[in-house]
Amino acid sequence: MVGFKATDVPPTATVKFLGAGTAACIADLITFPLDTAKVRLQIQGERQGAVRAAASLQYRGVLGTILTMVRTEGPRSLYNGLVAGLQRQMSFASVRIGLYDSVKQFYTKGSERTSPNIARNAIVNCTELVTYDLIKDALLKANLMTDDLPCHFTSAFGAGFCTTIIASPVDVVKTRYMNSALGQYSSAGHCALTMLQKEGPRAFYKGFMPSFLRLGSWNVVMFVTYEQLKRALMAACTSREAPF
Repeated sequence: MVGFKATDVPPTATVKFLGAGTAACIADLITFPLDTAKVRLQIQGERQGAVRAAASLQYRGVLGTILTMVRTEGPRSLYNGLVAGLQRQMSFASVRIGLYDSVKQFYTKGSERTSPNIARNAIVNCTELVTYDLIKDALLKANLMTDDLPCHFTSAFGAGFCTTIIASPVDVVKTRYMNSALGQYSSAGHCALTMLQKEGPRAFYKGFMPSFLRLGSWNVVMFVTYEQLKRALMAACTSREAPF
């Protein structure tokens, strides 16, 4: 068994909330430069013609973008907006991740066939949580892995890859739209249509590699940390409550 051993007592809501928020913040701290590089790659050259944009690319690749930013703006530029990101994770991730298990157990109690609904939610909502859960359950049911760190790592990595494929088009349009000049696009739909007409379908996957590196590494750090924190906190609570 790698990592903390699973306890017989299920984690409490407090443990889930605390563990999820802390794990998400740790993941953000580690992967934030990748997110910054992804945004820079997604928006560069959008206000120029295709030929001019290709000729005047400031950033090339994930590592090149990071090195250019460090050289021209300093290392701190990689963490611009970090405080807001941590606040979001502590409030948002603690709820969405901390509540997931409880909500899932409530709706699947007494039933072994909820897979279609879970699969549908994975496609519609595009969440790391459902994909992670599906991959983890599949690995455990097939006896390919036990419920420990390697299983959590594999499930989180797979969740990051699936989420990147589904979420990239929305993410690119969102980034373009939010960073566009006032009046450039009348709506997010107009932004997407303009991208399709001027740059083709591949534009929706611009910055895919940094997006995957960001989501993949974020998922791995967050889920592995979350699973270990849950077990560590429950082990501490159990040992404290155990009679001498």
